[in-house]
Amino acid sequence: MTQALNSPQALLHGVAPLSALGVIRARGDDAASFLHGQLTQDVVLLPDGQARLAGYCSAKGRLLASFVLLRLSAAEVWLVCPKELLAATLKRLSMFVLRAKVKLDDASAELAVRGLAGEPALAALPADSLPWSAAPHAAGYAVALYPAAGVARALWIGPASDAAWPGPALSESLWAWSEVLAAVPTPGATQSDSFVPQMLNHESVGGVSFKKGCYPGQEVVARSQFRGTLKRRTCLAHAEGLEQPPSPGQEVFLAGDAADQPSGVVVQAAVSPTGGVDLLAVVQVTASAAGTALHLGAPDGPALMVQPLPYPLLADI
Repeated sequence: MTQALNSPQALLHGVAPLSALGVIRARGDDAASFLHGQLTQDVVLLPDGQARLAGYCSAKGRLLASFVLLRLSAAEVWLVCPKELLAATLKRLSMFVLRAKVKLDDASAELAVRGLAGEPALAALPADSLPWSAAPHAAGYAVALYPAAGVARALWIGPASDAAWPGPALSESLWAWSEVLAAVPTPGATQSDSFVPQMLNHESVGGVSFKKGCYPGQEVVARSQFRGTLKRRTCLAHAEGLEQPPSPGQEVFLAGDAADQPSGVVVQAAVSPTGGVDLLAVVQVTASAAGTALHLGAPDGPALMVQPLPYPLLADI
């Protein structure tokens, strides 16, 4: 069957240069063990050549940054994150190196990040690759991401000198749309230190290990999971009629909310090429069910219709 010209399957096909992403590189005998003690992910038991979503939390359990973490070996790990957070995150992590045999540096000038969607993503990875699995590809590594509306996606991280890339060009704006549809939020600088990982559904997409040892904020993150204290979740929503995406941090309301008591805030948003805006918002759990009508900016603001998430949520334990 021929795909509609404006369907995600037709639009999300190609290779996007991701200029907003950078790479922190950890090298040294203790690279994996050092990061294991700092991040929400089990870096020690992660096999070489594999990737995971990982978070870096404050002592209060709030995410300061999140990464696509790629372990090349116990002595070298790459962390892909927004460039706007890179310098501050690198500085903070470096404060805790102490006597560990690890050197952290900004490798963004040496390592490029590209987004692959559709056929380029399928070609870069083994068949039936699960999210966060990785494979060597074109002098670098391809990491499988969560799909967007059923379209396969991957990150490629490799030498910045490897400028040529086969396949059609994909705009960064279309890639940003695919990130929203995949519903795995990446908080930027304005929302650093705002959410525990579960508010961004990170535990449901493999971003938190509850079996590893301590890391900053671990007690808060574990308590949110095991005591059922989580009151906010990320939802996916669509708004018709909007021509510009709302900014991260803009408030969202239920129709009956008081003007000074919003039900949540926008985390990520992108213009949909099929019309309107798609967004991710952290909202009260009671307001996150698919089909709920939220409103942007005020209780009577533009309507946002909550959509089904593309993955199941991990239940509180």
